[in-house]
Amino acid sequence: MARSEALILGFIHAEIDMAEPQLSVRSARARDIAHRLAQREKRTVASVVERALELYEAQEAVREPAVEFYARLKADYATDIDLDAIVQENRKPHRGIDL
Repeated sequence: MARSEALILGFIHAEIDMAEPQLSVRSARARDIAHRLAQREKRTVASVVERALELYEAQEAVREPAVEFYARLKADYATDIDLDAIVQENRKPHRGIDL
């Protein structure tokens, strides 16, 4: 086997033997929650964190950004409403408590 082939095979072997990348979290609270969930569910901390992040990503994907929401609202109703004027029109002073 040539030296270059040995180096390539050694490099591939080293990549296979490398540990999974680790996520460093500086929050003691997050670490404690992840460890508690891992123990309760009898899973690794990594799998608990991965699952939580996947669920969070799925939830956030459903949300519509505010800019898009207001643009859609304006396009759907094509009316600009002055909320301050509506509030002022319907404002009635409170008479106070009856004694």
